[in-house]
Amino acid sequence: MSQFCWPVRVYYEDTDSGGVVYYANYLKFMERARTERLRTMGFEQDRLRQDHGILFTVHSIQVDFKRPARFNDALEVSAELSEQRRASLTFFQEVHRCGEAEALCNGQVRIACVDSASFKPVPIPDFIRLELSRVC
Repeated sequence: MSQFCWPVRVYYEDTDSGGVVYYANYLKFMERARTERLRTMGFEQDRLRQDHGILFTVHSIQVDFKRPARFNDALEVSAELSEQRRASLTFFQEVHRCGEAEALCNGQVRIACVDSASFKPVPIPDFIRLELSRVC
């Protein structure tokens, strides 16, 4: 899959009392990048639920925090598909300050495809798999 980055600006509300990005907000930044990555492929989360009865939910996450981001930093958040399974996708994600090579944090996020009514795992539909294989 081609490199995908989503721009994020750090707002005051994203920071803690020390003036750095509160750790949980990195997860929000990563969520936005994954959502926008799927959107660029033509998959809107609300349409998947309404038209196909599926949701993508976070199954597990592992994040390493390396350096702090601060108020007003311009960040780039990547979302690269690193693994496809029958009912889940794993993304490798990094958060960088714009123009800097060293990651501020990185993580592996596994999202599960679930039935929107029962929240039980279901296979990823073929039309999504086909698009994923096309862009990889």
